[in-house]
Amino acid sequence: MISTRHRLVADAALDVLAEHGSRGLTHRAVDTAAGLPPGSASYYYRSRAALLSACVQRLVEDDHAELDALAPVVTAADPEALSRALAQLLHRWLTSGRRRHLARYELTLESVRRPDVAVDLHRSGDGLRRRIAEVLAGLGAGDPPRQARWLVACIDGILFDAIAGAESAKPVDAAQLDAAARDLISAVLPAGRRSRSAR
Repeated sequence: MISTRHRLVADAALDVLAEHGSRGLTHRAVDTAAGLPPGSASYYYRSRAALLSACVQRLVEDDHAELDALAPVVTAADPEALSRALAQLLHRWLTSGRRRHLARYELTLESVRRPDVAVDLHRSGDGLRRRIAEVLAGLGAGDPPRQARWLVACIDGILFDAIAGAESAKPVDAAQLDAAARDLISAVLPAGRRSRSAR
């Protein structure tokens, strides 16, 4: 577990990434965003590489916390409940969590040129896909690892389109997210386990 101050600095770094992009990520900018005295960010994360790694780790923590919150729904193994939960998650990521996903995109672009960031991102992505594969296995999916990769890719596409793509200028449409979530969950489950509304 990292300290509260480490977490504060990492969260401020994510805010800087979302607001100013990767080029704007400096220790001084993070100090300002966190409301800390000059030199604080560099005390906790000595290099820019360490700051980037901290950002990835904070995103990973949040992702796993989101999955943990879905545990009661997953335990119930109810496709309809899982679809509703996914729609709510998408809505949250596109509203209150929007800036965090902007920061994630900045990190993704950074990873193209920085192998160390790529390793962190790919490792975290593999861990999330394994957890999602376990959920799909519990719901009777035929090929959970493959379907988890496909499901995550589709979710990523929905988020990117709404945050930075063709749909980014439009308001978030909860009804469309509900429909998309039902379609996604139905697509990865055998016919007998699909939600009634998707048949």
